Parts: sequence; C-alpha cells; structure tokens
Amino acid sequence: MDRDIKRLAILGSTGSIGRQTLDVVRSFPRRFDVIGLGGGSNAALLAQQAEEFKPKFISTADGGGLPGAAAEPLSPSDMASHPDVDLAIIATSGKAGLEPTLAAIEAHKQIALATKEALVMAGGIIMARAASHGVTIMPIDSEPSAVWQCLRGEEQPVARIILTASGGPFRHLTPDKLKAVTPQQALEHPTWNMGPKITIDSATLMNKGFEAIEMSWLFGVPLEDIQIVIHPQSIVHSMVEFADGSVKAQMSIPDMRFPIQYTLFYPERVPNNLLPRIDFLNIADASATSALTFEAPDADRFPCLRLALEAGRRGGTCPAVLSAADEVAVALFLDGRIGFADIPRLVAQALEQHHSIDNPSLDDIIAADEWARGKVHA
Repeated sequence: MDRDIKRLAILGSTGSIGRQTLDVVRSFPRRFDVIGLGGGSNAALLAQQAEEFKPKFISTADGGGLPGAAAEPLSPSDMASHPDVDLAIIATSGKAGLEPTLAAIEAHKQIALATKEALVMAGGIIMARAASHGVTIMPIDSEPSAVWQCLRGEEQPVARIILTASGGPFRHLTPDKLKAVTPQQALEHPTWNMGPKITIDSATLMNKGFEAIEMSWLFGVPLEDIQIVIHPQSIVHSMVEFADGSVKAQMSIPDMRFPIQYTLFYPERVPNNLLPRIDFLNIADASATSALTFEAPDADRFPCLRLALEAGRRGGTCPAVLSAADEVAVALFLDGRIGFADIPRLVAQALEQHHSIDNPSLDDIIAADEWARGKVHA
C-alpha cells in the first residue's frame, strides 16, 4: 500500500463527528483508507458505512459482526491499537472513549481525540502515558483545535487561553423558563451540528466546563488562566494571549469539518472546495449579525459551568464524578424522566456526596465513575 495513504480507525463513526470525518475522507479518497469502523446503537448506519468503505475491522454495540459484512469484529480498544492502524480517531460519547484512548497510547498510535470526557476523567493519566510513549494527543473539537492551531510555531508560554462558547439556545432565558425547557428545544443548537449528548451539554454550558478541563491537560495551562466568553456567532473558535499582550485567534465558519480535516492531515494544510469560506464583508450571512460579539457567561443561569470548573479545580476523582453524573443526568433528561434544571441539581448532589481521592489510579477513577452513575440513577 502507498505509504502516503493514512490508515484510519474511526470509533464513533455513526455519531456526528464520525459522520463528518467520513465526509472529509470522501473528499480525499486517495489519501485515506478506512480500515476500522466502530458504531453504537445505530446498526443500520454502521452497515451502510461498512458497505461504502469496506473496512477490515468492525466494532458493534454487541461486539459481534455485521450480517453480510466481511469485516472482522474487534473491540474498540483492539481496533484503536491494531498494528494496521496509523491514526485512531476516538469520537465515541462519554466514558466509552477512555479505554480505547489508553490502548492506542500503549500501541504508540497517533490519536485524534474528540471524546473530551476521557481527559476530564483521567487527564493526568492519559497525558503522562502519552508523554512516556511519545504520543501526541491531537484534538478534533473546534475549540481545542483552535488553541492548538494558534500555538503552532510559538515557543513562548501561554499567558491566557480565551475559550469561546456559543452560549447555546437558552442564554437569555430566565431560570424559571429554563425549568420548562424540553429535550426537543434543547437539541436545537443555533450554530453547530452535533450529537444529542454534546448538544445538551452545550445548552447547559457543561460542555464549556469540560473543554476548559480538557484544555488545561492538553496545553498545560492552569484553569485560572482559561477565560470563558460567550461568542454567539461561533466564528472565533478560541484565542490565545501571549506574554506581550498579543492575541491569536482561529476563525472559520462553524463547521466541524475544518478541525477534523486539520487533524487528519496534520501537519499539512490542504484545500477543500467543499468547505465554506468567511466573507468578512457579508459576515451576517454566517453569523446572523453584522458584528462579532463577546460577553461573560452567566454562572447563575447555567450552574453546570460553575460545577465543572469547581470540580476541575478540586481535581482528584471529582472530574470523573462530574463526567459520569452528567452523562447519566443528560440521558435521563433526553428520556423525559427529569427536567432541564434537574441536570445541574443531580450533578451537584453527586459532587457534594463524593469523597475525592487525590492522585487517583485508573482503578480509582473507574470506581468513582461507577459510584456517580449509581448515585444519579438512585
């Protein structure tokens, strides 16, 4: 096989990031070979993807193969660490990305990480193991990718990261009106096309707290030096300030294919005529306003952001409890079993009752995750 072709294993291929990754691959059929696909409950879509891309390996929700498909069934971890894989793309939701990420590190694979919960839960362990194995964790999400791009070529330390957030669809609602938000309303994100879990996390601003913790681990920047600002237009995807006061920003139309393509081709930048360009003279077409605006987040209206940052500062097993409690609470909300305002309430209860372990082992983190899931389900 031509060594210019990068062999990909895509975990979470049926999710939003996975589908958009395959969109990029379709644009460059001579540069990528999809040898592994892993999906969750959407077996029909996974079967369609397997029919199109003919992967050697498949990972299904039940661990079996696909009817009529020749692909060998593998676990997510075995696929991410397989010798034939050049780049493991971890785009599963929630806790599911942790073990494949660690397996890929042990196998010295290139890793493109979209599952921020893995770093929230076990950032210290992941980054330490990555460093010891000479593995670079390449972020796919738009905001950490923006910071990564801003840091390229820079040798001076970061003074501050300015992490942007769209603010979601409810940034102007009163607390009373937030209580009445339905799952259908919360899934209507104003600027991004994302999966259900991350869309709800964006509506509560929990996602922005997760990203702050993720960036702290990825770039070695204390949480105190990460400022979160609401930027409804989602054109500036994040900024980096340096010691001299200069600020670099990464900008594009809100389309996840930009950061995905950057990661797939890194360190190259290649043209893709299918991706939209910013017209600064007519930016209202993309942002619904003629100006790019920034404002402070309202922590009282969105307590999930405060809870995430507090858990990140406490460290230990608190972030694992945060991530697990949120994952369960969001699932309960999407099932119609709790209200929108119950998400932060349940997460806060779990954090308040948890006895954190400092410098936790992986077993400690997994145990904290399981404890929090049981606590929220109770």
